[in-house]
Amino acid sequence: MQIIRSKEFTATRAWGSIAVANMNGITTRVHWTDKPYKWHVNDGEEVFAVLDGTVDMHYREAGVESVVRLSVGDIFFAQVGCEHVAHPRGEARILVVEREGSV
Repeated sequence: MQIIRSKEFTATRAWGSIAVANMNGITTRVHWTDKPYKWHVNDGEEVFAVLDGTVDMHYREAGVESVVRLSVGDIFFAQVGCEHVAHPRGEARILVVEREGSV
């Protein structure tokens, strides 16, 4: 059994994380960040849930860039091939579920 108090988690660098679980090659991690990630496409689906803070999620569909603001409790699902980048507005804590080894 494990209890993670996500609001208390702070990493030493942006996008630092703590492992929650690895279930048959699918990882669940809590990330802390105060800086944007990088544009990327995962090699599988990704679930991105905001636990604390606010995140502007930029994504591209058919070459058109869009932005959606995610608040606590909001979930972004990136399908295979979805190019995206997360920009926190200040500090944020995010639960990410994705294939092990994804970008």
